[in-house]
Amino acid sequence: MDLYTTVREHIETGNVEALKATLRDADMDELRSLTESLLPENRVVIFRLLEKDRALALFEQLDVEQRQHLISSFTRDEATAIFAALAPDDRARLLDEMPAAVTKRLVEALPPSERAQLNLLLGYDPETAGRIMTPKYIRLTRGMTVEEALQKIRRVGREREAIHTLYVTDAERRLVGQVALRSLILAEGDETIDSLMDTEALVVGTDADQEEAARKLQHHDLLSLPVVDHGHRLVGVITIDDAMEIMEEEVTEDFFDKAALTPFADDPMHQSYRLANGSVREIFPLRVPFLLITMVGGLLAGTVVHAFELTIEAIPMLAVFIPVVMDMGGNAGTQSTTIFARAAALGHINLRRFWVHLLREVGVGVTIGVALGVITGALAALWQGVPALGLVVGLSLSLTITLATTLGFLIPYTLMKLSVDPAVGADPIITTIKDITGLLIYFVLAYLILTPLFL
Repeated sequence: MDLYTTVREHIETGNVEALKATLRDADMDELRSLTESLLPENRVVIFRLLEKDRALALFEQLDVEQRQHLISSFTRDEATAIFAALAPDDRARLLDEMPAAVTKRLVEALPPSERAQLNLLLGYDPETAGRIMTPKYIRLTRGMTVEEALQKIRRVGREREAIHTLYVTDAERRLVGQVALRSLILAEGDETIDSLMDTEALVVGTDADQEEAARKLQHHDLLSLPVVDHGHRLVGVITIDDAMEIMEEEVTEDFFDKAALTPFADDPMHQSYRLANGSVREIFPLRVPFLLITMVGGLLAGTVVHAFELTIEAIPMLAVFIPVVMDMGGNAGTQSTTIFARAAALGHINLRRFWVHLLREVGVGVTIGVALGVITGALAALWQGVPALGLVVGLSLSLTITLATTLGFLIPYTLMKLSVDPAVGADPIITTIKDITGLLIYFVLAYLILTPLFL
């Protein structure tokens, strides 16, 4: 029996002692996986039975939505104790979208110095670099010696999040460079920071988008990234763990959206587990509605086939290539929506220049469509011995693939502009439009080109 099943049974039967023993024997990775998979009301039970240090360590590993659910469910004393133990940037992210009364209570319970640090972060807009940075970093000055710098690190390093890279400022706190901890350790004690530092430090502004900052940190393989204000004064540091958490949240949300499972996106790890392990009753109402769009599209496509029933009866070989036209268009559209969702999540598409990306995708669609149309059309002509049929199949495939790739970019973008979650239900919508238009293109061309030859 796995840990999840065992814990759920203990909770349902009220066997507290057995539950405590089970949790005591579980390692931190198992506890995180367990907590992410449990329903929100059961997570509180787990935290109340864990030792204080283990509960805090587990809390810090959860994503923001799960932390918010827990804080809202804790008693006043429990919430205050957990909140006080967090790093300033974790506190700021936790308070986003929390009820004002809860936020006020948690902030007021902090010591004055901690409250000042938190208020600094809360002064920046949500989802910006300033909001997710930590003010707990080590700042050196260029006139320091290596020995003085190492003494400062020993004195305050335990209270700082990032000590692998030290940032150097002038007297006005303007960032002038950085130095690696390794360089300090290997240098002579009387050397100056000025002689060791790298003056080409990569920075990000406080008002930069948090995804932009995370991507910059990831792209340059950095462990931390300094954040500066408009005067280039150092105000904080973004660490790799915060950046990866942001990227994971954004990519996970986009892929849930891509699969038309947006109701799950507000708590992705829990919902992912439920999708894989939940009951049919839990999964059914969340997957079926969007699939109904495809069903409606299929019925509408059937009316198109019915409208050309006499044409199919007169030229039966047309039926052979219906699956080819529909499937190739569908695959091309799915490729495009996947490319758009991933590129948008990773910042490879500038939405302000969307039409440039769309035109490029149209060009790709035309190229692929013509290439596959020529190949498939030639095969159809040789197989059936009717060159005109090859022309119909080739033209239909070229137009359908071009249309599908265009829709693969255009529909997710249009949904975003309508303030709908990015790419929600894109595939069902594309499938519906593509099936109907693809069949119309195919049968209209067949009617225009083949009917005079066979009737």
